[in-house]
This record gives sequence, C-alpha cells and structure tokens, in this order.
Amino acid sequence: MKRASGVSIPTHFDDLCDPACTGLLIYDMQVGICQQLKSADTIVAACIRALTAARSAGMRVVFTRHLSCPRAWMGATQYRTAMNWQRVEDPAAVRPWFLRGSPASAIIPELQPSDDELVLDKLAMSAFEGTPLAFALRDSNITGIAIVGIALEIGIEPTVRHATDLGFIPMVLTDGCGAGHADAGLRALDTMRFVGEAILSDVGAFANRLRQFRKAPAASNPE
Repeated sequence: MKRASGVSIPTHFDDLCDPACTGLLIYDMQVGICQQLKSADTIVAACIRALTAARSAGMRVVFTRHLSCPRAWMGATQYRTAMNWQRVEDPAAVRPWFLRGSPASAIIPELQPSDDELVLDKLAMSAFEGTPLAFALRDSNITGIAIVGIALEIGIEPTVRHATDLGFIPMVLTDGCGAGHADAGLRALDTMRFVGEAILSDVGAFANRLRQFRKAPAASNPE
C-alpha cells in the first residue's frame, strides 16, 4: 500500500482484496447469455469458486442482469444493438431476448443470489449506468470491486472504465471472465493492462486471499 498526501493508494491485489473495502460483482451470468458461449462451463465453475470464497469471507456480492425493453420502449440505441447482435437488418425482425421474467433473463441456477446479495437490472453495458450500484458501494464504504462474468469485450471493459471514472478500483479476475469473441476478449484485457486502471488477477488468488477472512461457524447450543 502506497501513501501520498495522507491518502492510502492500493497498488497490489492484496492491498484491496479485503471484505471490509471490496465487493464481488458477478456480471450478467444469465441463462440466455451463458448458452451463447462454448466455454461457459469453465466460466461458470470459476464464478462458483469466486462466489463461494466471497460468501465464506462475508464479502458483499452484487449480481447484474441485462434486460431487454418491450418493443414499445425500444429506442434507436436498443434497436441498433439488437440488430447487430442478432445479425438482422430489419428492426421488425428483432426479438427482445431478455424480457423481465423470461427464462433467458434469469441468473443461472448454479449462481442463485442469496437474500443478502444485491441484484441489479440494467439496459446499458456498464454495470453503473442507470443502476444504484455506485450509491450502494459508497454507502457501504466499498472502494474496490472484483469482477467475474460475461462478457469481457461487451460489458466488463466498459464497467471497468466507468468504475474508475467514479473513483472505484476494479479488480478483474481474468479466468472468471468469458468472452463472446475470444480475440475481442483478449484485446479488452490488453487494453486494461495498457491503461492500468484495473488490477488483473485470477480466481485462485482471490480465493486464497479471502481464506484469512473466513467467518467462523456459529457455535451450536448444547442439548
């Protein structure tokens, strides 16, 4: 940990990976998104490991879900994005994939949020745009956000940029982040390394670091 002008400056993974000041963001691990990735099983397993470690250490966890608007509320931006993703040229051919309550929009069963975990719905790519995430983090004195989920090149990279602009420190657990396009995912990671705004690590280091914060099991009452 570095210091300047009375300010503590985290520069390494261990400086920040602490339940007192960091939360875990599980980005868009939804049924309809995981179905699109060939490597989804590997990413799901890594996310489960990260979530288990966070829960054992008492770290706050937040999930995001990408939603589609019904057609009456789809504007130019949403149509353009949907037309590109669905490879159609006619807006009338667009199908809203992630309508609220649809099977595709649900978080996968393996990562079901607990009652103590936050779930935020969003329309944009950044987890911060149009959601109360920044307020919730600041209100809980959280400055770091560890990130896993899908997809690196579509939503995680803009979330990293937005987090930095808002004064948070993103920690990307690279083996827990999937990409819809492998080369684009690698380019996103290369950009993060070049800019230096994120601390890049992996789920193994995250889980190992959090072992020291594990909550002791509650003592059972004698009969």
